[in-house]
Amino acid sequence: MGLIRAIERFQLSKGNAFSSFAIPYIRGEIQHYLRDRSTSLKIPRRWLELKQQAVKASYQLQEELNRQPTEQEIATKLNISLREWQDVKLAAKNREPLSLDMPIGSEEENASLGELVPDNKYRSFQLAQEDQIRLQQSLVGLEQRTRDVLEFVFLHDLTQKEAAEVLGVSVVTVSRRLKKGLKLLKNKML
Repeated sequence: MGLIRAIERFQLSKGNAFSSFAIPYIRGEIQHYLRDRSTSLKIPRRWLELKQQAVKASYQLQEELNRQPTEQEIATKLNISLREWQDVKLAAKNREPLSLDMPIGSEEENASLGELVPDNKYRSFQLAQEDQIRLQQSLVGLEQRTRDVLEFVFLHDLTQKEAAEVLGVSVVTVSRRLKKGLKLLKNKML
């Protein structure tokens, strides 16, 4: 596309070399292509242009109508469908990615966005009833703290962090006891 545009605009009478004239056009089209189709959160150039045009169109319509224009009126002024205009607005609104660590709600709740987003691939450690009974029987011979960690993680379905908070120890301690307990259980249950 850049080469075609350069050919259309090149004027031999100006005395410039065609290669010097065409390179910026070709480079620009390559950059536009990469920008529009990159994997990061980018909005296509056309939509960015439509968003800018919409600001002017909205102002003009507001002057003409003496009120805020409707979505349909803005889309008509831009010569696009209502659906495309809504997509443009949504893309502009959601252009910046959100951190999953972003706090949600008041400071007392201490919830993050990541905690509210369900993970469909997550599989609970909840065990079948027979497995729970067998595990509880195997836990009897273990040291109390190690047994508590295994019970909280596997029977009560707590994360290591949650188990650490309940037990009043560090996450590292929970991780070590979990590893130690699993090794002992493996030897016991074989």
